[in-house]
Amino acid sequence: MTLVYSCIAPHGGEIIPELASNSMLPRFEETRRAMRIIARRILKVRPHTIVIASPHNLRLMARIAVVTSENSSGQLMGSSKHSVSLRARCDREFAEKIVRESEAEHLPVVGANYGTASGPASDIPMDWGTLVPLWFVLKRKRTRSKIVIVAPSREIPLRTNYRFGRLMGKLMNEDRRKRFVFIASADQAHAHSRTGPYGYSSAAPKYDRLAVDAIQDNDLKRLLRLDPKLVERAKPDSLWQMTILAGVTEVVPSQSQLLSYQVPSYYGMACAAFEPF
Repeated sequence: MTLVYSCIAPHGGEIIPELASNSMLPRFEETRRAMRIIARRILKVRPHTIVIASPHNLRLMARIAVVTSENSSGQLMGSSKHSVSLRARCDREFAEKIVRESEAEHLPVVGANYGTASGPASDIPMDWGTLVPLWFVLKRKRTRSKIVIVAPSREIPLRTNYRFGRLMGKLMNEDRRKRFVFIASADQAHAHSRTGPYGYSSAAPKYDRLAVDAIQDNDLKRLLRLDPKLVERAKPDSLWQMTILAGVTEVVPSQSQLLSYQVPSYYGMACAAFEPF
């Protein structure tokens, strides 16, 4: 029992068919197919706990958030007026262990609950960075996996997020009672289109190429050396989660596989699998 699978999964809502308009539906199909592959592989390894790093959950200044609620639930509305919803039980025991061990390692980690201290109302809102990847895995309730949501910080050094990933890899590797999956929820650069909300920057395709090369070369750690100015111009929301994954796979060596990469809109999307060996 240890970490049995990791992946990079995008969270653009249009990859869920119910949330995509008729015109946008086919543009995300390559990514959608790759997400179905990821979901099948996760279901096959039957994880007890899925740890997911999302950039859109609690944004704590200079702190990494670890959700310690008992539940998480949310709903997303698509452009076609259709909606999807998801509710998951949280592995509170493992979340609290992450917080304790992080504090012992002097990492800037904060545990966060929502609603009530315990019970059904201890239910933190599920952000789209969490809901979209998990929808492919949990939508038909074919697994009883619990989840742990972590949210990296952009105000601390990348290496600190990486150290946090190493700690989580160690904790997952030491827990002989459970099988774990780790998901880095990540869309790539957001400055691919002049009509997008962030405009166009030549840094966007450059950043995405560096990220894809790091995945294909099985060397996510090199992302720690990226030029901060390039990152700022490219506008990704992937770097912090991928550096956590770099730490996780440093402790649990894994082989990478790029499943897809496309730019169907103003942002890039990559799906990648990391199989322990």
